Amino acid sequence: MSGTFLGTPAFPTAARAALEDSQLRRNLAHATATIRTKRGGVVGEVDEWEQLRLAGEAIKNRVLRHLPRYLEQLERSLTAAGATVHWARDAAEANAIVVDIARRHETDEVVKVKSMATQEIELNDALEAAGIHAWETDLAELIVQLGDDLPSHILVPAIHRNRAEIREIFLREMSRAGRPAPADLTDEPKQLAAAARAHLREKFLRAKVAVSGANFAVAETGTLTVVESEGNGRMCLTLPEVLVSVVGIEKVLPTFADLDVMLQLLPRSSTGERMNPYTSTWTGVTPGDGPQEVHVVLLDNGRTDVLADPTGRQALRCIRCSACLNVCPVYERTGGHAYGSVYPGPIGAILTPQLRGVGSDPQTDSLPYASSLCGACFEVCPVRIDIPEVLVHLRSEVVEAHQQASRVPSVQDMAMKAASWTLSSSARTGAAEKAAGWGGRLAARIGRTAPGGRNVLGAIPGGPAGAWSDSRDVPVPAAESFRQWWERTDGGHRDDGGAGNANGNDGGNGDRR
Repeated sequence: MSGTFLGTPAFPTAARAALEDSQLRRNLAHATATIRTKRGGVVGEVDEWEQLRLAGEAIKNRVLRHLPRYLEQLERSLTAAGATVHWARDAAEANAIVVDIARRHETDEVVKVKSMATQEIELNDALEAAGIHAWETDLAELIVQLGDDLPSHILVPAIHRNRAEIREIFLREMSRAGRPAPADLTDEPKQLAAAARAHLREKFLRAKVAVSGANFAVAETGTLTVVESEGNGRMCLTLPEVLVSVVGIEKVLPTFADLDVMLQLLPRSSTGERMNPYTSTWTGVTPGDGPQEVHVVLLDNGRTDVLADPTGRQALRCIRCSACLNVCPVYERTGGHAYGSVYPGPIGAILTPQLRGVGSDPQTDSLPYASSLCGACFEVCPVRIDIPEVLVHLRSEVVEAHQQASRVPSVQDMAMKAASWTLSSSARTGAAEKAAGWGGRLAARIGRTAPGGRNVLGAIPGGPAGAWSDSRDVPVPAAESFRQWWERTDGGHRDDGGAGNANGNDGGNGDRR
């Protein structure tokens, strides 16, 4: 019932279309501003917040340094607790494992807890192809599924929808998937939640198999953890006879005590709450209580490739809180669909290219450029992922991949080589500065004044320069270089105002000695 991101255009094209949707921008601005405010309040209450961030970073770094050892320990603990562990190298293997389990239990439907890993491998489509209906039980995921839509936010997948739109979806689609919405349904949040609860209840009580992800997996005990806000996750984790959990291999934590740090960082960073309403933990099979058959699928799907990159591996520290999305000026204006991945926003811009690999798909290669590099994402990341650093690193990988794939240098390549040749010689640099000064004086006559008083050029027509200047103000070159000014004024000791500035006015302020 839900689509995929297959065929999504490169980010600049998708973002341009999103920017034309004023309703989308209003929905996003309201939602992200609300979450930002809540997060700021609860984080400000914690005096040792930075120490908590450092602790979270250290725990995840230790996991990544010794990942094979902790994964083997997790497998032993899970097996000892009665769970069956499966290893999946990629999405196809993981989907085949889940489909096989569902078929062996002769069921034609499963209920699901919200899970990024299962979205990443497009499990719903694989189940649907096998004749098995997968029902999302998280409210936002249900809205996305019923609306035949795509998620646009890690925490709030339907953040791009407002209440009126959700009401229309419920009235139109619920009857096709089970219990219909009440005919007098309004867009009051309480009524919408009640309609979803009634719709899902019959699925909870009927399903034999449930599928979940896990926020964390503790190696020493084999305990999996899911944190959520609605209680639907706990229904999935306890009512069905069979539970299948698809878990990315980076979700492992060494000890149960490490959960203490993560469960302080996650809810404050994600929902702006001191504590999430529901924290469910389960360790294998407990006779007579909960699912009596538990499977855990440990998913790689490109993660070991990410681990091999010393700079990019920090993306595996992500605990999927989505704090970086809520502060990103690019995400707030374009929304999540423009990123063409289940991982939108700044973390998606570094995680998706690493999982998929760069150099072969224009859409993937465009993602490292979907950022202003303002650094706000790093400031709020609870595990201190330096997203701007990884973005710059990935940009260099994209450029290198295209250089290797093409014998014809791009305009950018030629421009960089020309700049390198010029800047490697003092004489050439001086000549270029003089030429830029002459150009600046000429350009000042045709430029315009931007807010703040700067002289800027308009859009440059055509070509790569035109694309670059389409959304930027190109500053008018200075009429006098720093070196020329230094020579003329003896390092600022003698300013005779002899050189004109880009506005054609004298730049001097008289003798300052």
